[in-house]
Amino acid sequence: MPYIEIIEPENAKGDLKEIYHGLKESRGKLAQIHKIQSLNTESITAHMDLYMHVMFGKSPLKRAQREMIAVVVSAVNQCEYCQLHHAEALNHYWKDEEKVEQLRKDYSKVELSEIDLKLCKLAKKLTREPNGLEEQKDLQPLKDLGLSDRAILDATLVISYFNFVNRIVLGLGIETDDQEVQGYKY
Repeated sequence: MPYIEIIEPENAKGDLKEIYHGLKESRGKLAQIHKIQSLNTESITAHMDLYMHVMFGKSPLKRAQREMIAVVVSAVNQCEYCQLHHAEALNHYWKDEEKVEQLRKDYSKVELSEIDLKLCKLAKKLTREPNGLEEQKDLQPLKDLGLSDRAILDATLVISYFNFVNRIVLGLGIETDDQEVQGYKY
């Protein structure tokens, strides 16, 4: 149960009612992360704009790579809500539930490309040690594998976004269940 008041869809009025309707239309359903922000409708809109840009916008990173990073960051932060949501999204691309579950437990034991393995390592390190990255040690190996500076920027945006969202979820007591996790449009 959330730690703060939320406005459920059946009680929404005005802008909030329109935002909820738009989210249901575009995403297939309404998530708890949206409802937790119901007391500040502008934050829902700004949040969704950022989410759509970071996760669905044009990028040298594939959608599956962005979902993979989301799962790793959320696992490091022990954010079950985001792990479940983005593991479901990642499985849409990987179509291998065992591989996705292993990623949640320990990405280093998953058969990944060298680039994906290094992206996971970056996600873990930036999440655990935000001031600990070193250009030569942490970013140059990605460049050596052919990742552009834009791809590294986009990976950093995904990592940063999920650290932000994980803190909303964990800080305000958002929980999920299997029913909420399934049925989104990817």
